[in-house]
Amino acid sequence: MRAMRILAVLLAVTVVATGCGSSDDQAVDGTWPSKITFGFVPSNEQEHLQDQVQPFMQALEEALGIEVEGVVTTDYTALVTALGTGKADLGAMGPFAYVTAKKEFGNMEALAQAVRYGSGTYHGQWMTNDPSFCDTPVTPGTALENIDGEVVQVGALDAVALQVGVYFGDSGKALGETRDNGPVSPGSSCIADISKVAGKRVAFTQESSTSGYLFPSLQLIQAGIDPRSDIIPIFTGGHDGAVAAVYGNDADIGLSYDDARRSLRKEKLDVGEKVIVFNLTAEIPNDVVAASTLLPSSLKTAIYNAISAYLMTDEGEAVMDEIAGWTDIRPAVESEFDVVRAAAEAGITGG
Repeated sequence: MRAMRILAVLLAVTVVATGCGSSDDQAVDGTWPSKITFGFVPSNEQEHLQDQVQPFMQALEEALGIEVEGVVTTDYTALVTALGTGKADLGAMGPFAYVTAKKEFGNMEALAQAVRYGSGTYHGQWMTNDPSFCDTPVTPGTALENIDGEVVQVGALDAVALQVGVYFGDSGKALGETRDNGPVSPGSSCIADISKVAGKRVAFTQESSTSGYLFPSLQLIQAGIDPRSDIIPIFTGGHDGAVAAVYGNDADIGLSYDDARRSLRKEKLDVGEKVIVFNLTAEIPNDVVAASTLLPSSLKTAIYNAISAYLMTDEGEAVMDEIAGWTDIRPAVESEFDVVRAAAEAGITGG
């Protein structure tokens, strides 16, 4: 089945890409540019991400027959501005950044939505480095999931997102990942109430991050905690930064997507043991690839097909897992971002 799907997508890419050379399609809806720019936001260290996206950009170039430049911006705001002002043609971003950009500039649309291990949604995770903070025992090799409106502890292999210490073996997901420098500790979790966060040093990612600030701040407000005055907020600039702050005791609490602890596992083999997940945000629509409305329709179709085909390759699966945890894409449905728009209208800011 997987082989048939790969073949179908590759054929679609070939047909569109071949058509672009002679090009009746371009004559109908506009000539393709000789170069497009694809922007990314660093969830990992910026210079590392710049290197990581290059194989992806090369694959797009080969499929489209035009130059594709990958650019890593400093933060969500810079990417939104680049798209809005025409300095970028595509952008991979969280849903909050997308709805903010669309409202402010209006000249973009959601071309694709990421799928992570079969799910079109994800959640933010609350982390601590203090086992005594937990209301339930800390259990290695476990994770948390939102099930029927409740946060429930499950086995790490049963979690939707790939957890720290989990890898893909010959028979599927397995615990016991080993790096060149040793075994990776499996992720640990417990359950603790959000109300206990009051007065703590809390490491957020960026103010425009859905899982790293917006949804967690809504949780704090619902718990009677002002995210500006009842905690000590720290903005780390990225998801790996929030994990690192908790790991290094520069923060008591941290927020990231599930499971950003994986971004530190190469250097910090015990990150899954030291950084404990204790709660989750509500479910959030996955990241989007936003595209400029000025791009020809045939090019946007070709881009979608090329990304989908790349994710079906071994290289694409590995690269996109490291970049953003994507395993597939699907057509974006604009109404699915209404929950994010509603959250954004609450007027939460970090000021």
